[in-house]
Amino acid sequence: MKAITISEFGSAEVLQLSEVPTVSATNDEVLIEVKASGINRSDVLQRQGKYAAPNNTTNQIPGLEVAGVVVACGPNVTQWKKGDRVCALLPGGGYAQYAAVKEGQCLPIPAGLNFVEAASLPETVFTVWSNIFERGKLKPKESLLVHGGSSGIGVTAIQIANALDARVIVTVGNQEKAAFCYGLGADLCIDYKTQDFETILKDEGVDVILDMIAGPYFQKNLNILKEDGRLVHINAEGGQHVTMDVWQLMIKRLTVSGSTLRGRDYTYKKRLATEIKTHVWPLIEAGKFKPIVYKVFSYKNAVQAQQCMEESKHIGKIILHWEG
Repeated sequence: MKAITISEFGSAEVLQLSEVPTVSATNDEVLIEVKASGINRSDVLQRQGKYAAPNNTTNQIPGLEVAGVVVACGPNVTQWKKGDRVCALLPGGGYAQYAAVKEGQCLPIPAGLNFVEAASLPETVFTVWSNIFERGKLKPKESLLVHGGSSGIGVTAIQIANALDARVIVTVGNQEKAAFCYGLGADLCIDYKTQDFETILKDEGVDVILDMIAGPYFQKNLNILKEDGRLVHINAEGGQHVTMDVWQLMIKRLTVSGSTLRGRDYTYKKRLATEIKTHVWPLIEAGKFKPIVYKVFSYKNAVQAQQCMEESKHIGKIILHWEG
């Protein structure tokens, strides 16, 4: 099969279109003929040698989410059959014509969506549901601040939180991105290049913060959290080492946490998929949440796709297309 492999750690040019052995489905796995693959920031980090794939995964092939058609099932598979249209969360190996994944990490493609749109969903929806609604415990009428509102995670968080009746605040890098986020349902957009989110939010406060920055944002986040507020980290682009006023943590009864999804065990991901099918898929089918695809690249142009990701001008998801 054709796959995009990492020849060595470095810039996007180290990605190569290669012929590799076709994977197969064993035990409780399904084999998916991939029609589209989602591009994520973690793929770039893996290519740079900063985010290794978990043990026993296809380390040289990046890619955490795909959409396609089930072409084979392992002997213990009960949820799926050949011909089913699915999207799936993977530990790696998604930039390829075929991907094998445990059946519990697959979801049916929502009615009305094509493969490109469906491939944009798994990584962001699993991340948002896990961190904002499970870990962050966001409730209706509470306020949510998302740093990076126009990212794939951001546009997903805005729509789901808005549909579930939360007040949504985001930081963005320019007015074009702000306008787009308002269109998705954001209640307030703050341009982090010209405005200080702490100054703007210090009186209002927020209940939950989803943060990808850490570093200089950390103390600012604590300062604007309301009593019993929750801060959840999913990246540390601004620096991983921070200091904290523990007394402030105690007085306000704050909860500070973080997570990564890729290394979580199968039992957890399977449960998460079930909850997403129950709580999020109906929002898509009701038109309250839609995939936001910024640009689609042929699999032959994976280098340009990751360069597009690194430029950070995109709004929504970047997708590789495997047909044609």
